[in-house]
Amino acid sequence: MEYFNAFWVGGAICLVGQLLIDLTKLTPARIMVTYVTAGVFLGALGLYGPVVDYAGAGATVPLCGFGWALSEGVRKAVIEQGFLGVFTGGLTAGAAGTTAAVFFGYLAALVAKPRDKS
Repeated sequence: MEYFNAFWVGGAICLVGQLLIDLTKLTPARIMVTYVTAGVFLGALGLYGPVVDYAGAGATVPLCGFGWALSEGVRKAVIEQGFLGVFTGGLTAGAAGTTAAVFFGYLAALVAKPRDKS
């Protein structure tokens, strides 16, 4: 059942993104920023945590899950370190995902053959 929940919640998040691309004049970059920002706000309000508990990877893999991870990192760091945690918590929470993205992007760049789209 947890695979089904991850699938339909992640699919619903992706469906909203696709509708935003098709039905608005928002650029993909603005939609991505909106997703990350929404994840931060929903995480700060305590509304995204239950979604993550219910859907697992279906809620943490999309970009709003990255925003939620940033907000959770800041929340935990503020509890442990005080005001300094505002600056360090998000970086600590997002470090693994960012490192993986850079590493695998580099590997793809080594394997891929760049060319013009013409």
